[in-house]
Amino acid sequence: MKLDALKGQLELVVLASLSRGPLHGYAIIKSVRDRSDGELELLEGTLYPALHRLEQAGLVRSSWSTEGGRRRRVYELTRKGRGALAEQDADWRRFVRTLDAVLATPR
Repeated sequence: MKLDALKGQLELVVLASLSRGPLHGYAIIKSVRDRSDGELELLEGTLYPALHRLEQAGLVRSSWSTEGGRRRRVYELTRKGRGALAEQDADWRRFVRTLDAVLATPR
């Protein structure tokens, strides 16, 4: 799947990946890749600016964590982020239903 298909939905994808709990950047990339069966591949140069925008908007918060001797920035959804995720998810599903209706073969 072309990464261009993800344009405009990157925020939704990142928020959804964090809905299961806090993750560091590489874990977000891996989660999206795994949950999409390898169809979506986020690039670090795309992910980190998106995370910073989401943090500035108050949708995610970050903190430092040390795991296996490595310091990592971990991101998690805020209450506002959970609300934004629910709203964007509903909008996306409505869009998909509408597109399905338009693309449906007439009977």
